[in-house]
Order: sequence, then structure tokens, then C-alpha cells
Amino acid sequence: MHRLAFEKIEEILFDILKNHDFSEKRARLIAKTHTQSSCDGVYSHGLNRFPLFMDYVERGWIDVTAEPERVGSFGALERWDGKLAPGVSNAHHCTERAIELAREHTLGCVALRNTNHWMRGGTYGWQAAEEGKIALCFTNTKPNMPPWGGRENRIGNNPFVIAIPRKKGHVVLDMATSQFSFGKINTYKLKNESLPFAGGWDKEGNLTKNPEKILATGQAVPAGYWKGSALTMVLDMLAALLSAGKPTHEIDDNKEVGICQVFICIDPEKFSNRDLKDQLLDDIISYVHDVPARKQGDRTFYPGEQTLATRNDHLENGIPVSESVWEAIMGLS
Repeated sequence: MHRLAFEKIEEILFDILKNHDFSEKRARLIAKTHTQSSCDGVYSHGLNRFPLFMDYVERGWIDVTAEPERVGSFGALERWDGKLAPGVSNAHHCTERAIELAREHTLGCVALRNTNHWMRGGTYGWQAAEEGKIALCFTNTKPNMPPWGGRENRIGNNPFVIAIPRKKGHVVLDMATSQFSFGKINTYKLKNESLPFAGGWDKEGNLTKNPEKILATGQAVPAGYWKGSALTMVLDMLAALLSAGKPTHEIDDNKEVGICQVFICIDPEKFSNRDLKDQLLDDIISYVHDVPARKQGDRTFYPGEQTLATRNDHLENGIPVSESVWEAIMGLS
């Protein structure tokens, strides 16, 4: 593991993308997004996933030149077709469109079908929060998690994002609906570490902390067990219903393309005094911060707090990069 500067990583990814026929604007957006994810400590959907993204490009599963198309408009709700363009550029575009709708209607919703993996879902929560908007975003995936009580993967590990803008640091919840995302499980594997809690099942059907055994079965445990199982099902239903796209059971097990996403933005300035809103958020955070620690040395955090601390450290001291991942990326040049 070594550390590299943000700018160096971004430029190398940019050059690779340009060499694969991405436009300069799109290459810059995707390179910056992957680099920012690793800068924020989400290595699993930053640099670690870049080689897989490029593999999809080379296989022709991602159309590097396609542009999303609006196929339905219903006031504050719009429906878009992603045309199998890169998931990052599609999601960025639809978040921006949801922000524009929120400015006009107080609330804007963009449902996107026929798109690809958006990488770190929190990216779009941060994007909205930087524009002063509340955001709720979610996506469906291929069947990669067993429903609670089942033995086979029939539901998706569908990420869910909630972002709330705040002067002292945006509140951004970015959660998988499994206890750990597969990207996070793979990060523990790369570090040769066990998960802190059971994250999936082994071949014998036992819950385990061993990342290799979970990756071997491909069976992650839903967050909150039956509650996470139910949550991921309704997110899939809403994503497919609102976008008129494919639900999880129609998405190819072997290639995760043609998925659905939803981007909802709310403009709090339409109905709330900014200072009073921030004071409310600060009061809630202070109350949670002041709780007695369960273990000596422990403390509590609001969603996004550790991301900001990690970001500042990595901007100052460089972004940690797995040697094997970096070798794979340099091999794409």
C-alpha cells in the first residue's frame, strides 16, 4: 500500500479513458469521480473498481458515447433512458436534472432506466448537498443477495443514499442494503483482514466474517437481517416502477447492465430558513455526540463526518492505493 496525490491519480485515469474514446468532458468527470471516491475512503467503488469498469467498456457492455434521453415528463417527475452510457455520467446528469426540478417545483424526481453501475452512490448525495439540496437516491442491482430465510440470491444489494446540506459539513448517508457491500468485502480481502461483524454465508450455510468465504459464495447478509431484505425489495420495486425499467430478477447475473436508479431532490430554501435548519441539524448532532461511550475511547459520528476527515487527510498526505490495484490500472494504459 502506498500513497499517491489526487491530481496524479486523476490524470492517469483521465488519460486511460481518453485512450478508450471517451470525450474529454466525460473522461474528466469519470476520472475525478473514481479518484474522489478513493480520496473519501470508499476504495471499493473508487480505484478498486476502475479495472472492472474498463473491462465492461472493452466488452462493449458500456456505450462510451451514448447520451441519456428524456422519455417521459410528469411535472416534477421525469423518466430518462440511460442508453447504456457510463453509470457515473448518467447519474451525474440525472442528479443535476433533479436539482433543476427541485428549484422549480420544490421537489424533483428523475427515474433512470437502462443505465450502468453508478460506482459510489454517495457521490450524488454530495453533488446535491453542494447545491444546497436534500437528496434521496437509490439503485437496483443484479440478484446478488439471498432474501432473509432463502438459500439463493434473489434480491439485489440495492444502495440507498440520503443527503442533507449543512454549513459545518453535509450529512450524507450512503449505505448498502447488505451489512457490507461486496466492494467493501473485497477491500477487507485485499488487506487480508476479517470483517468486524458477520457479513455473509459460507458454503456450509454458516454466517462468517471471512471475506474470501463470502466472496466464494456471493452471499452477503442483508443489513438488519429481515429488515434489510424487505428494504431492498421495495427499493427494487420503486426503481423499476418509476423508471419503467428492469427489476432485479430481469438483470443478467453475469453482467450488471441495464439497471434502474432514482434521484429525488428537495429544495429546503423553499420552505425553511437556512439558519434555523442548520441550527436544528447542529442540535441533533450535538445531542448524539454527547452520548456516553460504550467502550473507552469510542465516540459517535454523524453520517458523512468520517468521510470529511478521511478526505482532508488524503488530500494532505496522499490517497492510499493497493499495489495490486495500481498495477492493474497501469496495465490499462
